[in-house]
Order: sequence, then C-alpha cells, then structure tokens
Amino acid sequence: MPTIACWPGHTITGTESDYVGAFWDVLPTFAELAGASDKVPQGIDGISFVPTLLGRANQKKHDELYWVFYERGGARALRAGDWKAVQQPMKAAIEIYDLCNDIGEKDNVAAKHPDIVETMRKRLDSAFTTTEQWKLPK
Repeated sequence: MPTIACWPGHTITGTESDYVGAFWDVLPTFAELAGASDKVPQGIDGISFVPTLLGRANQKKHDELYWVFYERGGARALRAGDWKAVQQPMKAAIEIYDLCNDIGEKDNVAAKHPDIVETMRKRLDSAFTTTEQWKLPK
C-alpha cells in the first residue's frame, strides 16, 4: 500500500517503511489519529499504522492479507510475507509470485514451488467465508 505522509512535527521527512498494509487499515488509523479508537468495530481486519507514521517500533503487522473479488467469475489473492498467491478465476490454478524478487508479478513461479502452492492453497481456503451479501458466480 504505497503511502506518502507529510505531517510536520510528527512524521520524519525522507523516511521509508517496510510496513505492508491494505485499505482496511485506513479506518483504524484515522480513528486512532482522531482519538476515536474505541469507535472502531471489533473483529475487523484493519490495523492502525500510526506507529509507522510516527516512526515508532511497536507497529503490529499482518500475518497475511487476503482479498476476494466477486466480479468476472470471482478471484482471490493472499499475501504472506514475500509470497503472493493469485487465483483468477476462482477455479483456476493458483499462481505464485515472489514479491521480494518480482514486485510487478510478472513471473509465476508456482511450478518451481509446489510446496508454497499447497501452503497458500490451504491459507486461501481457510481465509474464505461465504456471505449472503456477496455471492460468487456459479
């Protein structure tokens, strides 16, 4: 989640972070900045990245980030560390990308890493839950 932050007197100009976040981190972050952390619904996946903005060492991190898309046959993706699994459409073979060496996701290395494919498949399956609001196409 590339982010540029300028907050004179709080952020340090020119610093970089390796924090890996997603859009769902914005609500808890803004709530903390507004002094309203107690208003954030319990059980959401977001993590406040205020410690990163302020250069503190106590930043919580995601074990994994999971996405599911319901459009065009459905798709899902999971990032865990430097690995990203992509399945598009949902019934397709899982693609694996080594983001440490391939940030642009150009080289699917699934054939070279069947163990990573299986681990990521299990994580994808355990992260997926059905909901009445969103239905995958048949």
